[in-house]
Amino acid sequence: MSRSALPVPQPSVPRRRVALALPGLAMALLVLIGLAGCQSRDPRPAAGTSREISVWTLDLAPRFSPYMQAVIQRWQARNPGVRVRWTDVPWSSVERKLLAAVFARTAPDLVNLNPPFAANLASKGGLRDLTPLLPSGTSERYLDGIWQAGRQGDLQFAVPWYLTTRVTMANRSLLRQAGYAAPPTRWEQVPAYAEAVKRRTGRYALFVTVVPDDSAELLESMVQMGVRLLDERQRAAFDSPAGRRAFAFWTDLYRRGLLPREVVSQGYRRAIELYQAGDLAQVATGPDFLRNLQTNAPGIAAVTRAWPALRGADGAVNVAVMNLVVPRQSPRAKEALDFALFLTDADNQLAFAREARVLPSSRQALSQLERELRGRPEPGANGALVQEARQLAAASLRQARVLVPATPGVKRLQAIIYTQLQRAMLGELTSDAALEEARRQWDRYAESRWP
Repeated sequence: MSRSALPVPQPSVPRRRVALALPGLAMALLVLIGLAGCQSRDPRPAAGTSREISVWTLDLAPRFSPYMQAVIQRWQARNPGVRVRWTDVPWSSVERKLLAAVFARTAPDLVNLNPPFAANLASKGGLRDLTPLLPSGTSERYLDGIWQAGRQGDLQFAVPWYLTTRVTMANRSLLRQAGYAAPPTRWEQVPAYAEAVKRRTGRYALFVTVVPDDSAELLESMVQMGVRLLDERQRAAFDSPAGRRAFAFWTDLYRRGLLPREVVSQGYRRAIELYQAGDLAQVATGPDFLRNLQTNAPGIAAVTRAWPALRGADGAVNVAVMNLVVPRQSPRAKEALDFALFLTDADNQLAFAREARVLPSSRQALSQLERELRGRPEPGANGALVQEARQLAAASLRQARVLVPATPGVKRLQAIIYTQLQRAMLGELTSDAALEEARRQWDRYAESRWP
């Protein structure tokens, strides 16, 4: 399985950053112009052929080809006369390929996208509103917070598919030296913990990057600290008492030497390197990290254990979602949605969760997976620990939500906040002044985009 195939929430949608052929603003304008002028493909099949829907997924072939082909065959058996043409697209090229297909009026009928790009298309009218096509009670089949992540106002633009969420992997040896039996569970506990780790071990407690185009973990932490990022008009809402506390929180940790200096220049990958070297007390990652750790740093793996991820005051944790959307151009939206609902039903999601080691968005599938995870331990040197970590990840979904909504421009928002926070950390501005500058820059952008 390609690591980039699944939505690992550390670089928060990018350990799979998309290499775009067009700058973000130019892309958005082209999407807007292209989508506005596109008409649907001719829905009538050629003489002597069956109806066909085109389905795109991301980085599932070849490992998951047998799974997808089996699902397709079962759906086709239930829908005689309709064929599925499945195309697996590399993550690195999906935006470019989809835009090219939109402009050529050959967009797929159903496509697997991450929430930010899907929300961007939805905001420009590029995706079909699924609401009038959904069978009654559909939303009740899925975890509520996950279903809501596919909405914009009254528009339901996505059906959720598979999920991932983080747990805390911590070095028990460093914890003991620092005087802790377990890592903190709330952000307000982190400063005292980070100071104890640094003073008693000479190492660092955690690594949260402030590189603008890398992980959104720090932005998510601000939401967990009670920061509202944007208001209903897409203007900055983060210049608030909670926002000032969050900026001061990270600025103070860095200036006191309690974060690695590289957080302002290196991304999430550096956190993994430091943890594997024994220089970091904890890292936020997925359960299967333990298997890689056993290979790369068996000594550190031997003293590693999983704990619940850091949470906010309301207990919320972040989740990464992969969606299925229907482009507006599709002449077969009804069939495409039916296939999406079949692919994401409880049985098919449970089978995929077992095989791909992800988490399901289906309530029923999640309950069954949790029962299975409480059973016999997985094989391998770290099988029991991996299973425990997967249990923690599955249990966290009850309080999980997409902490940073996939609103258009969210990557620009992250870049602005991170850049100004870097300036505060490096002493160029006070944390309050950096926050005010971030607000000014975002509002200037928002006023030009949403007058």
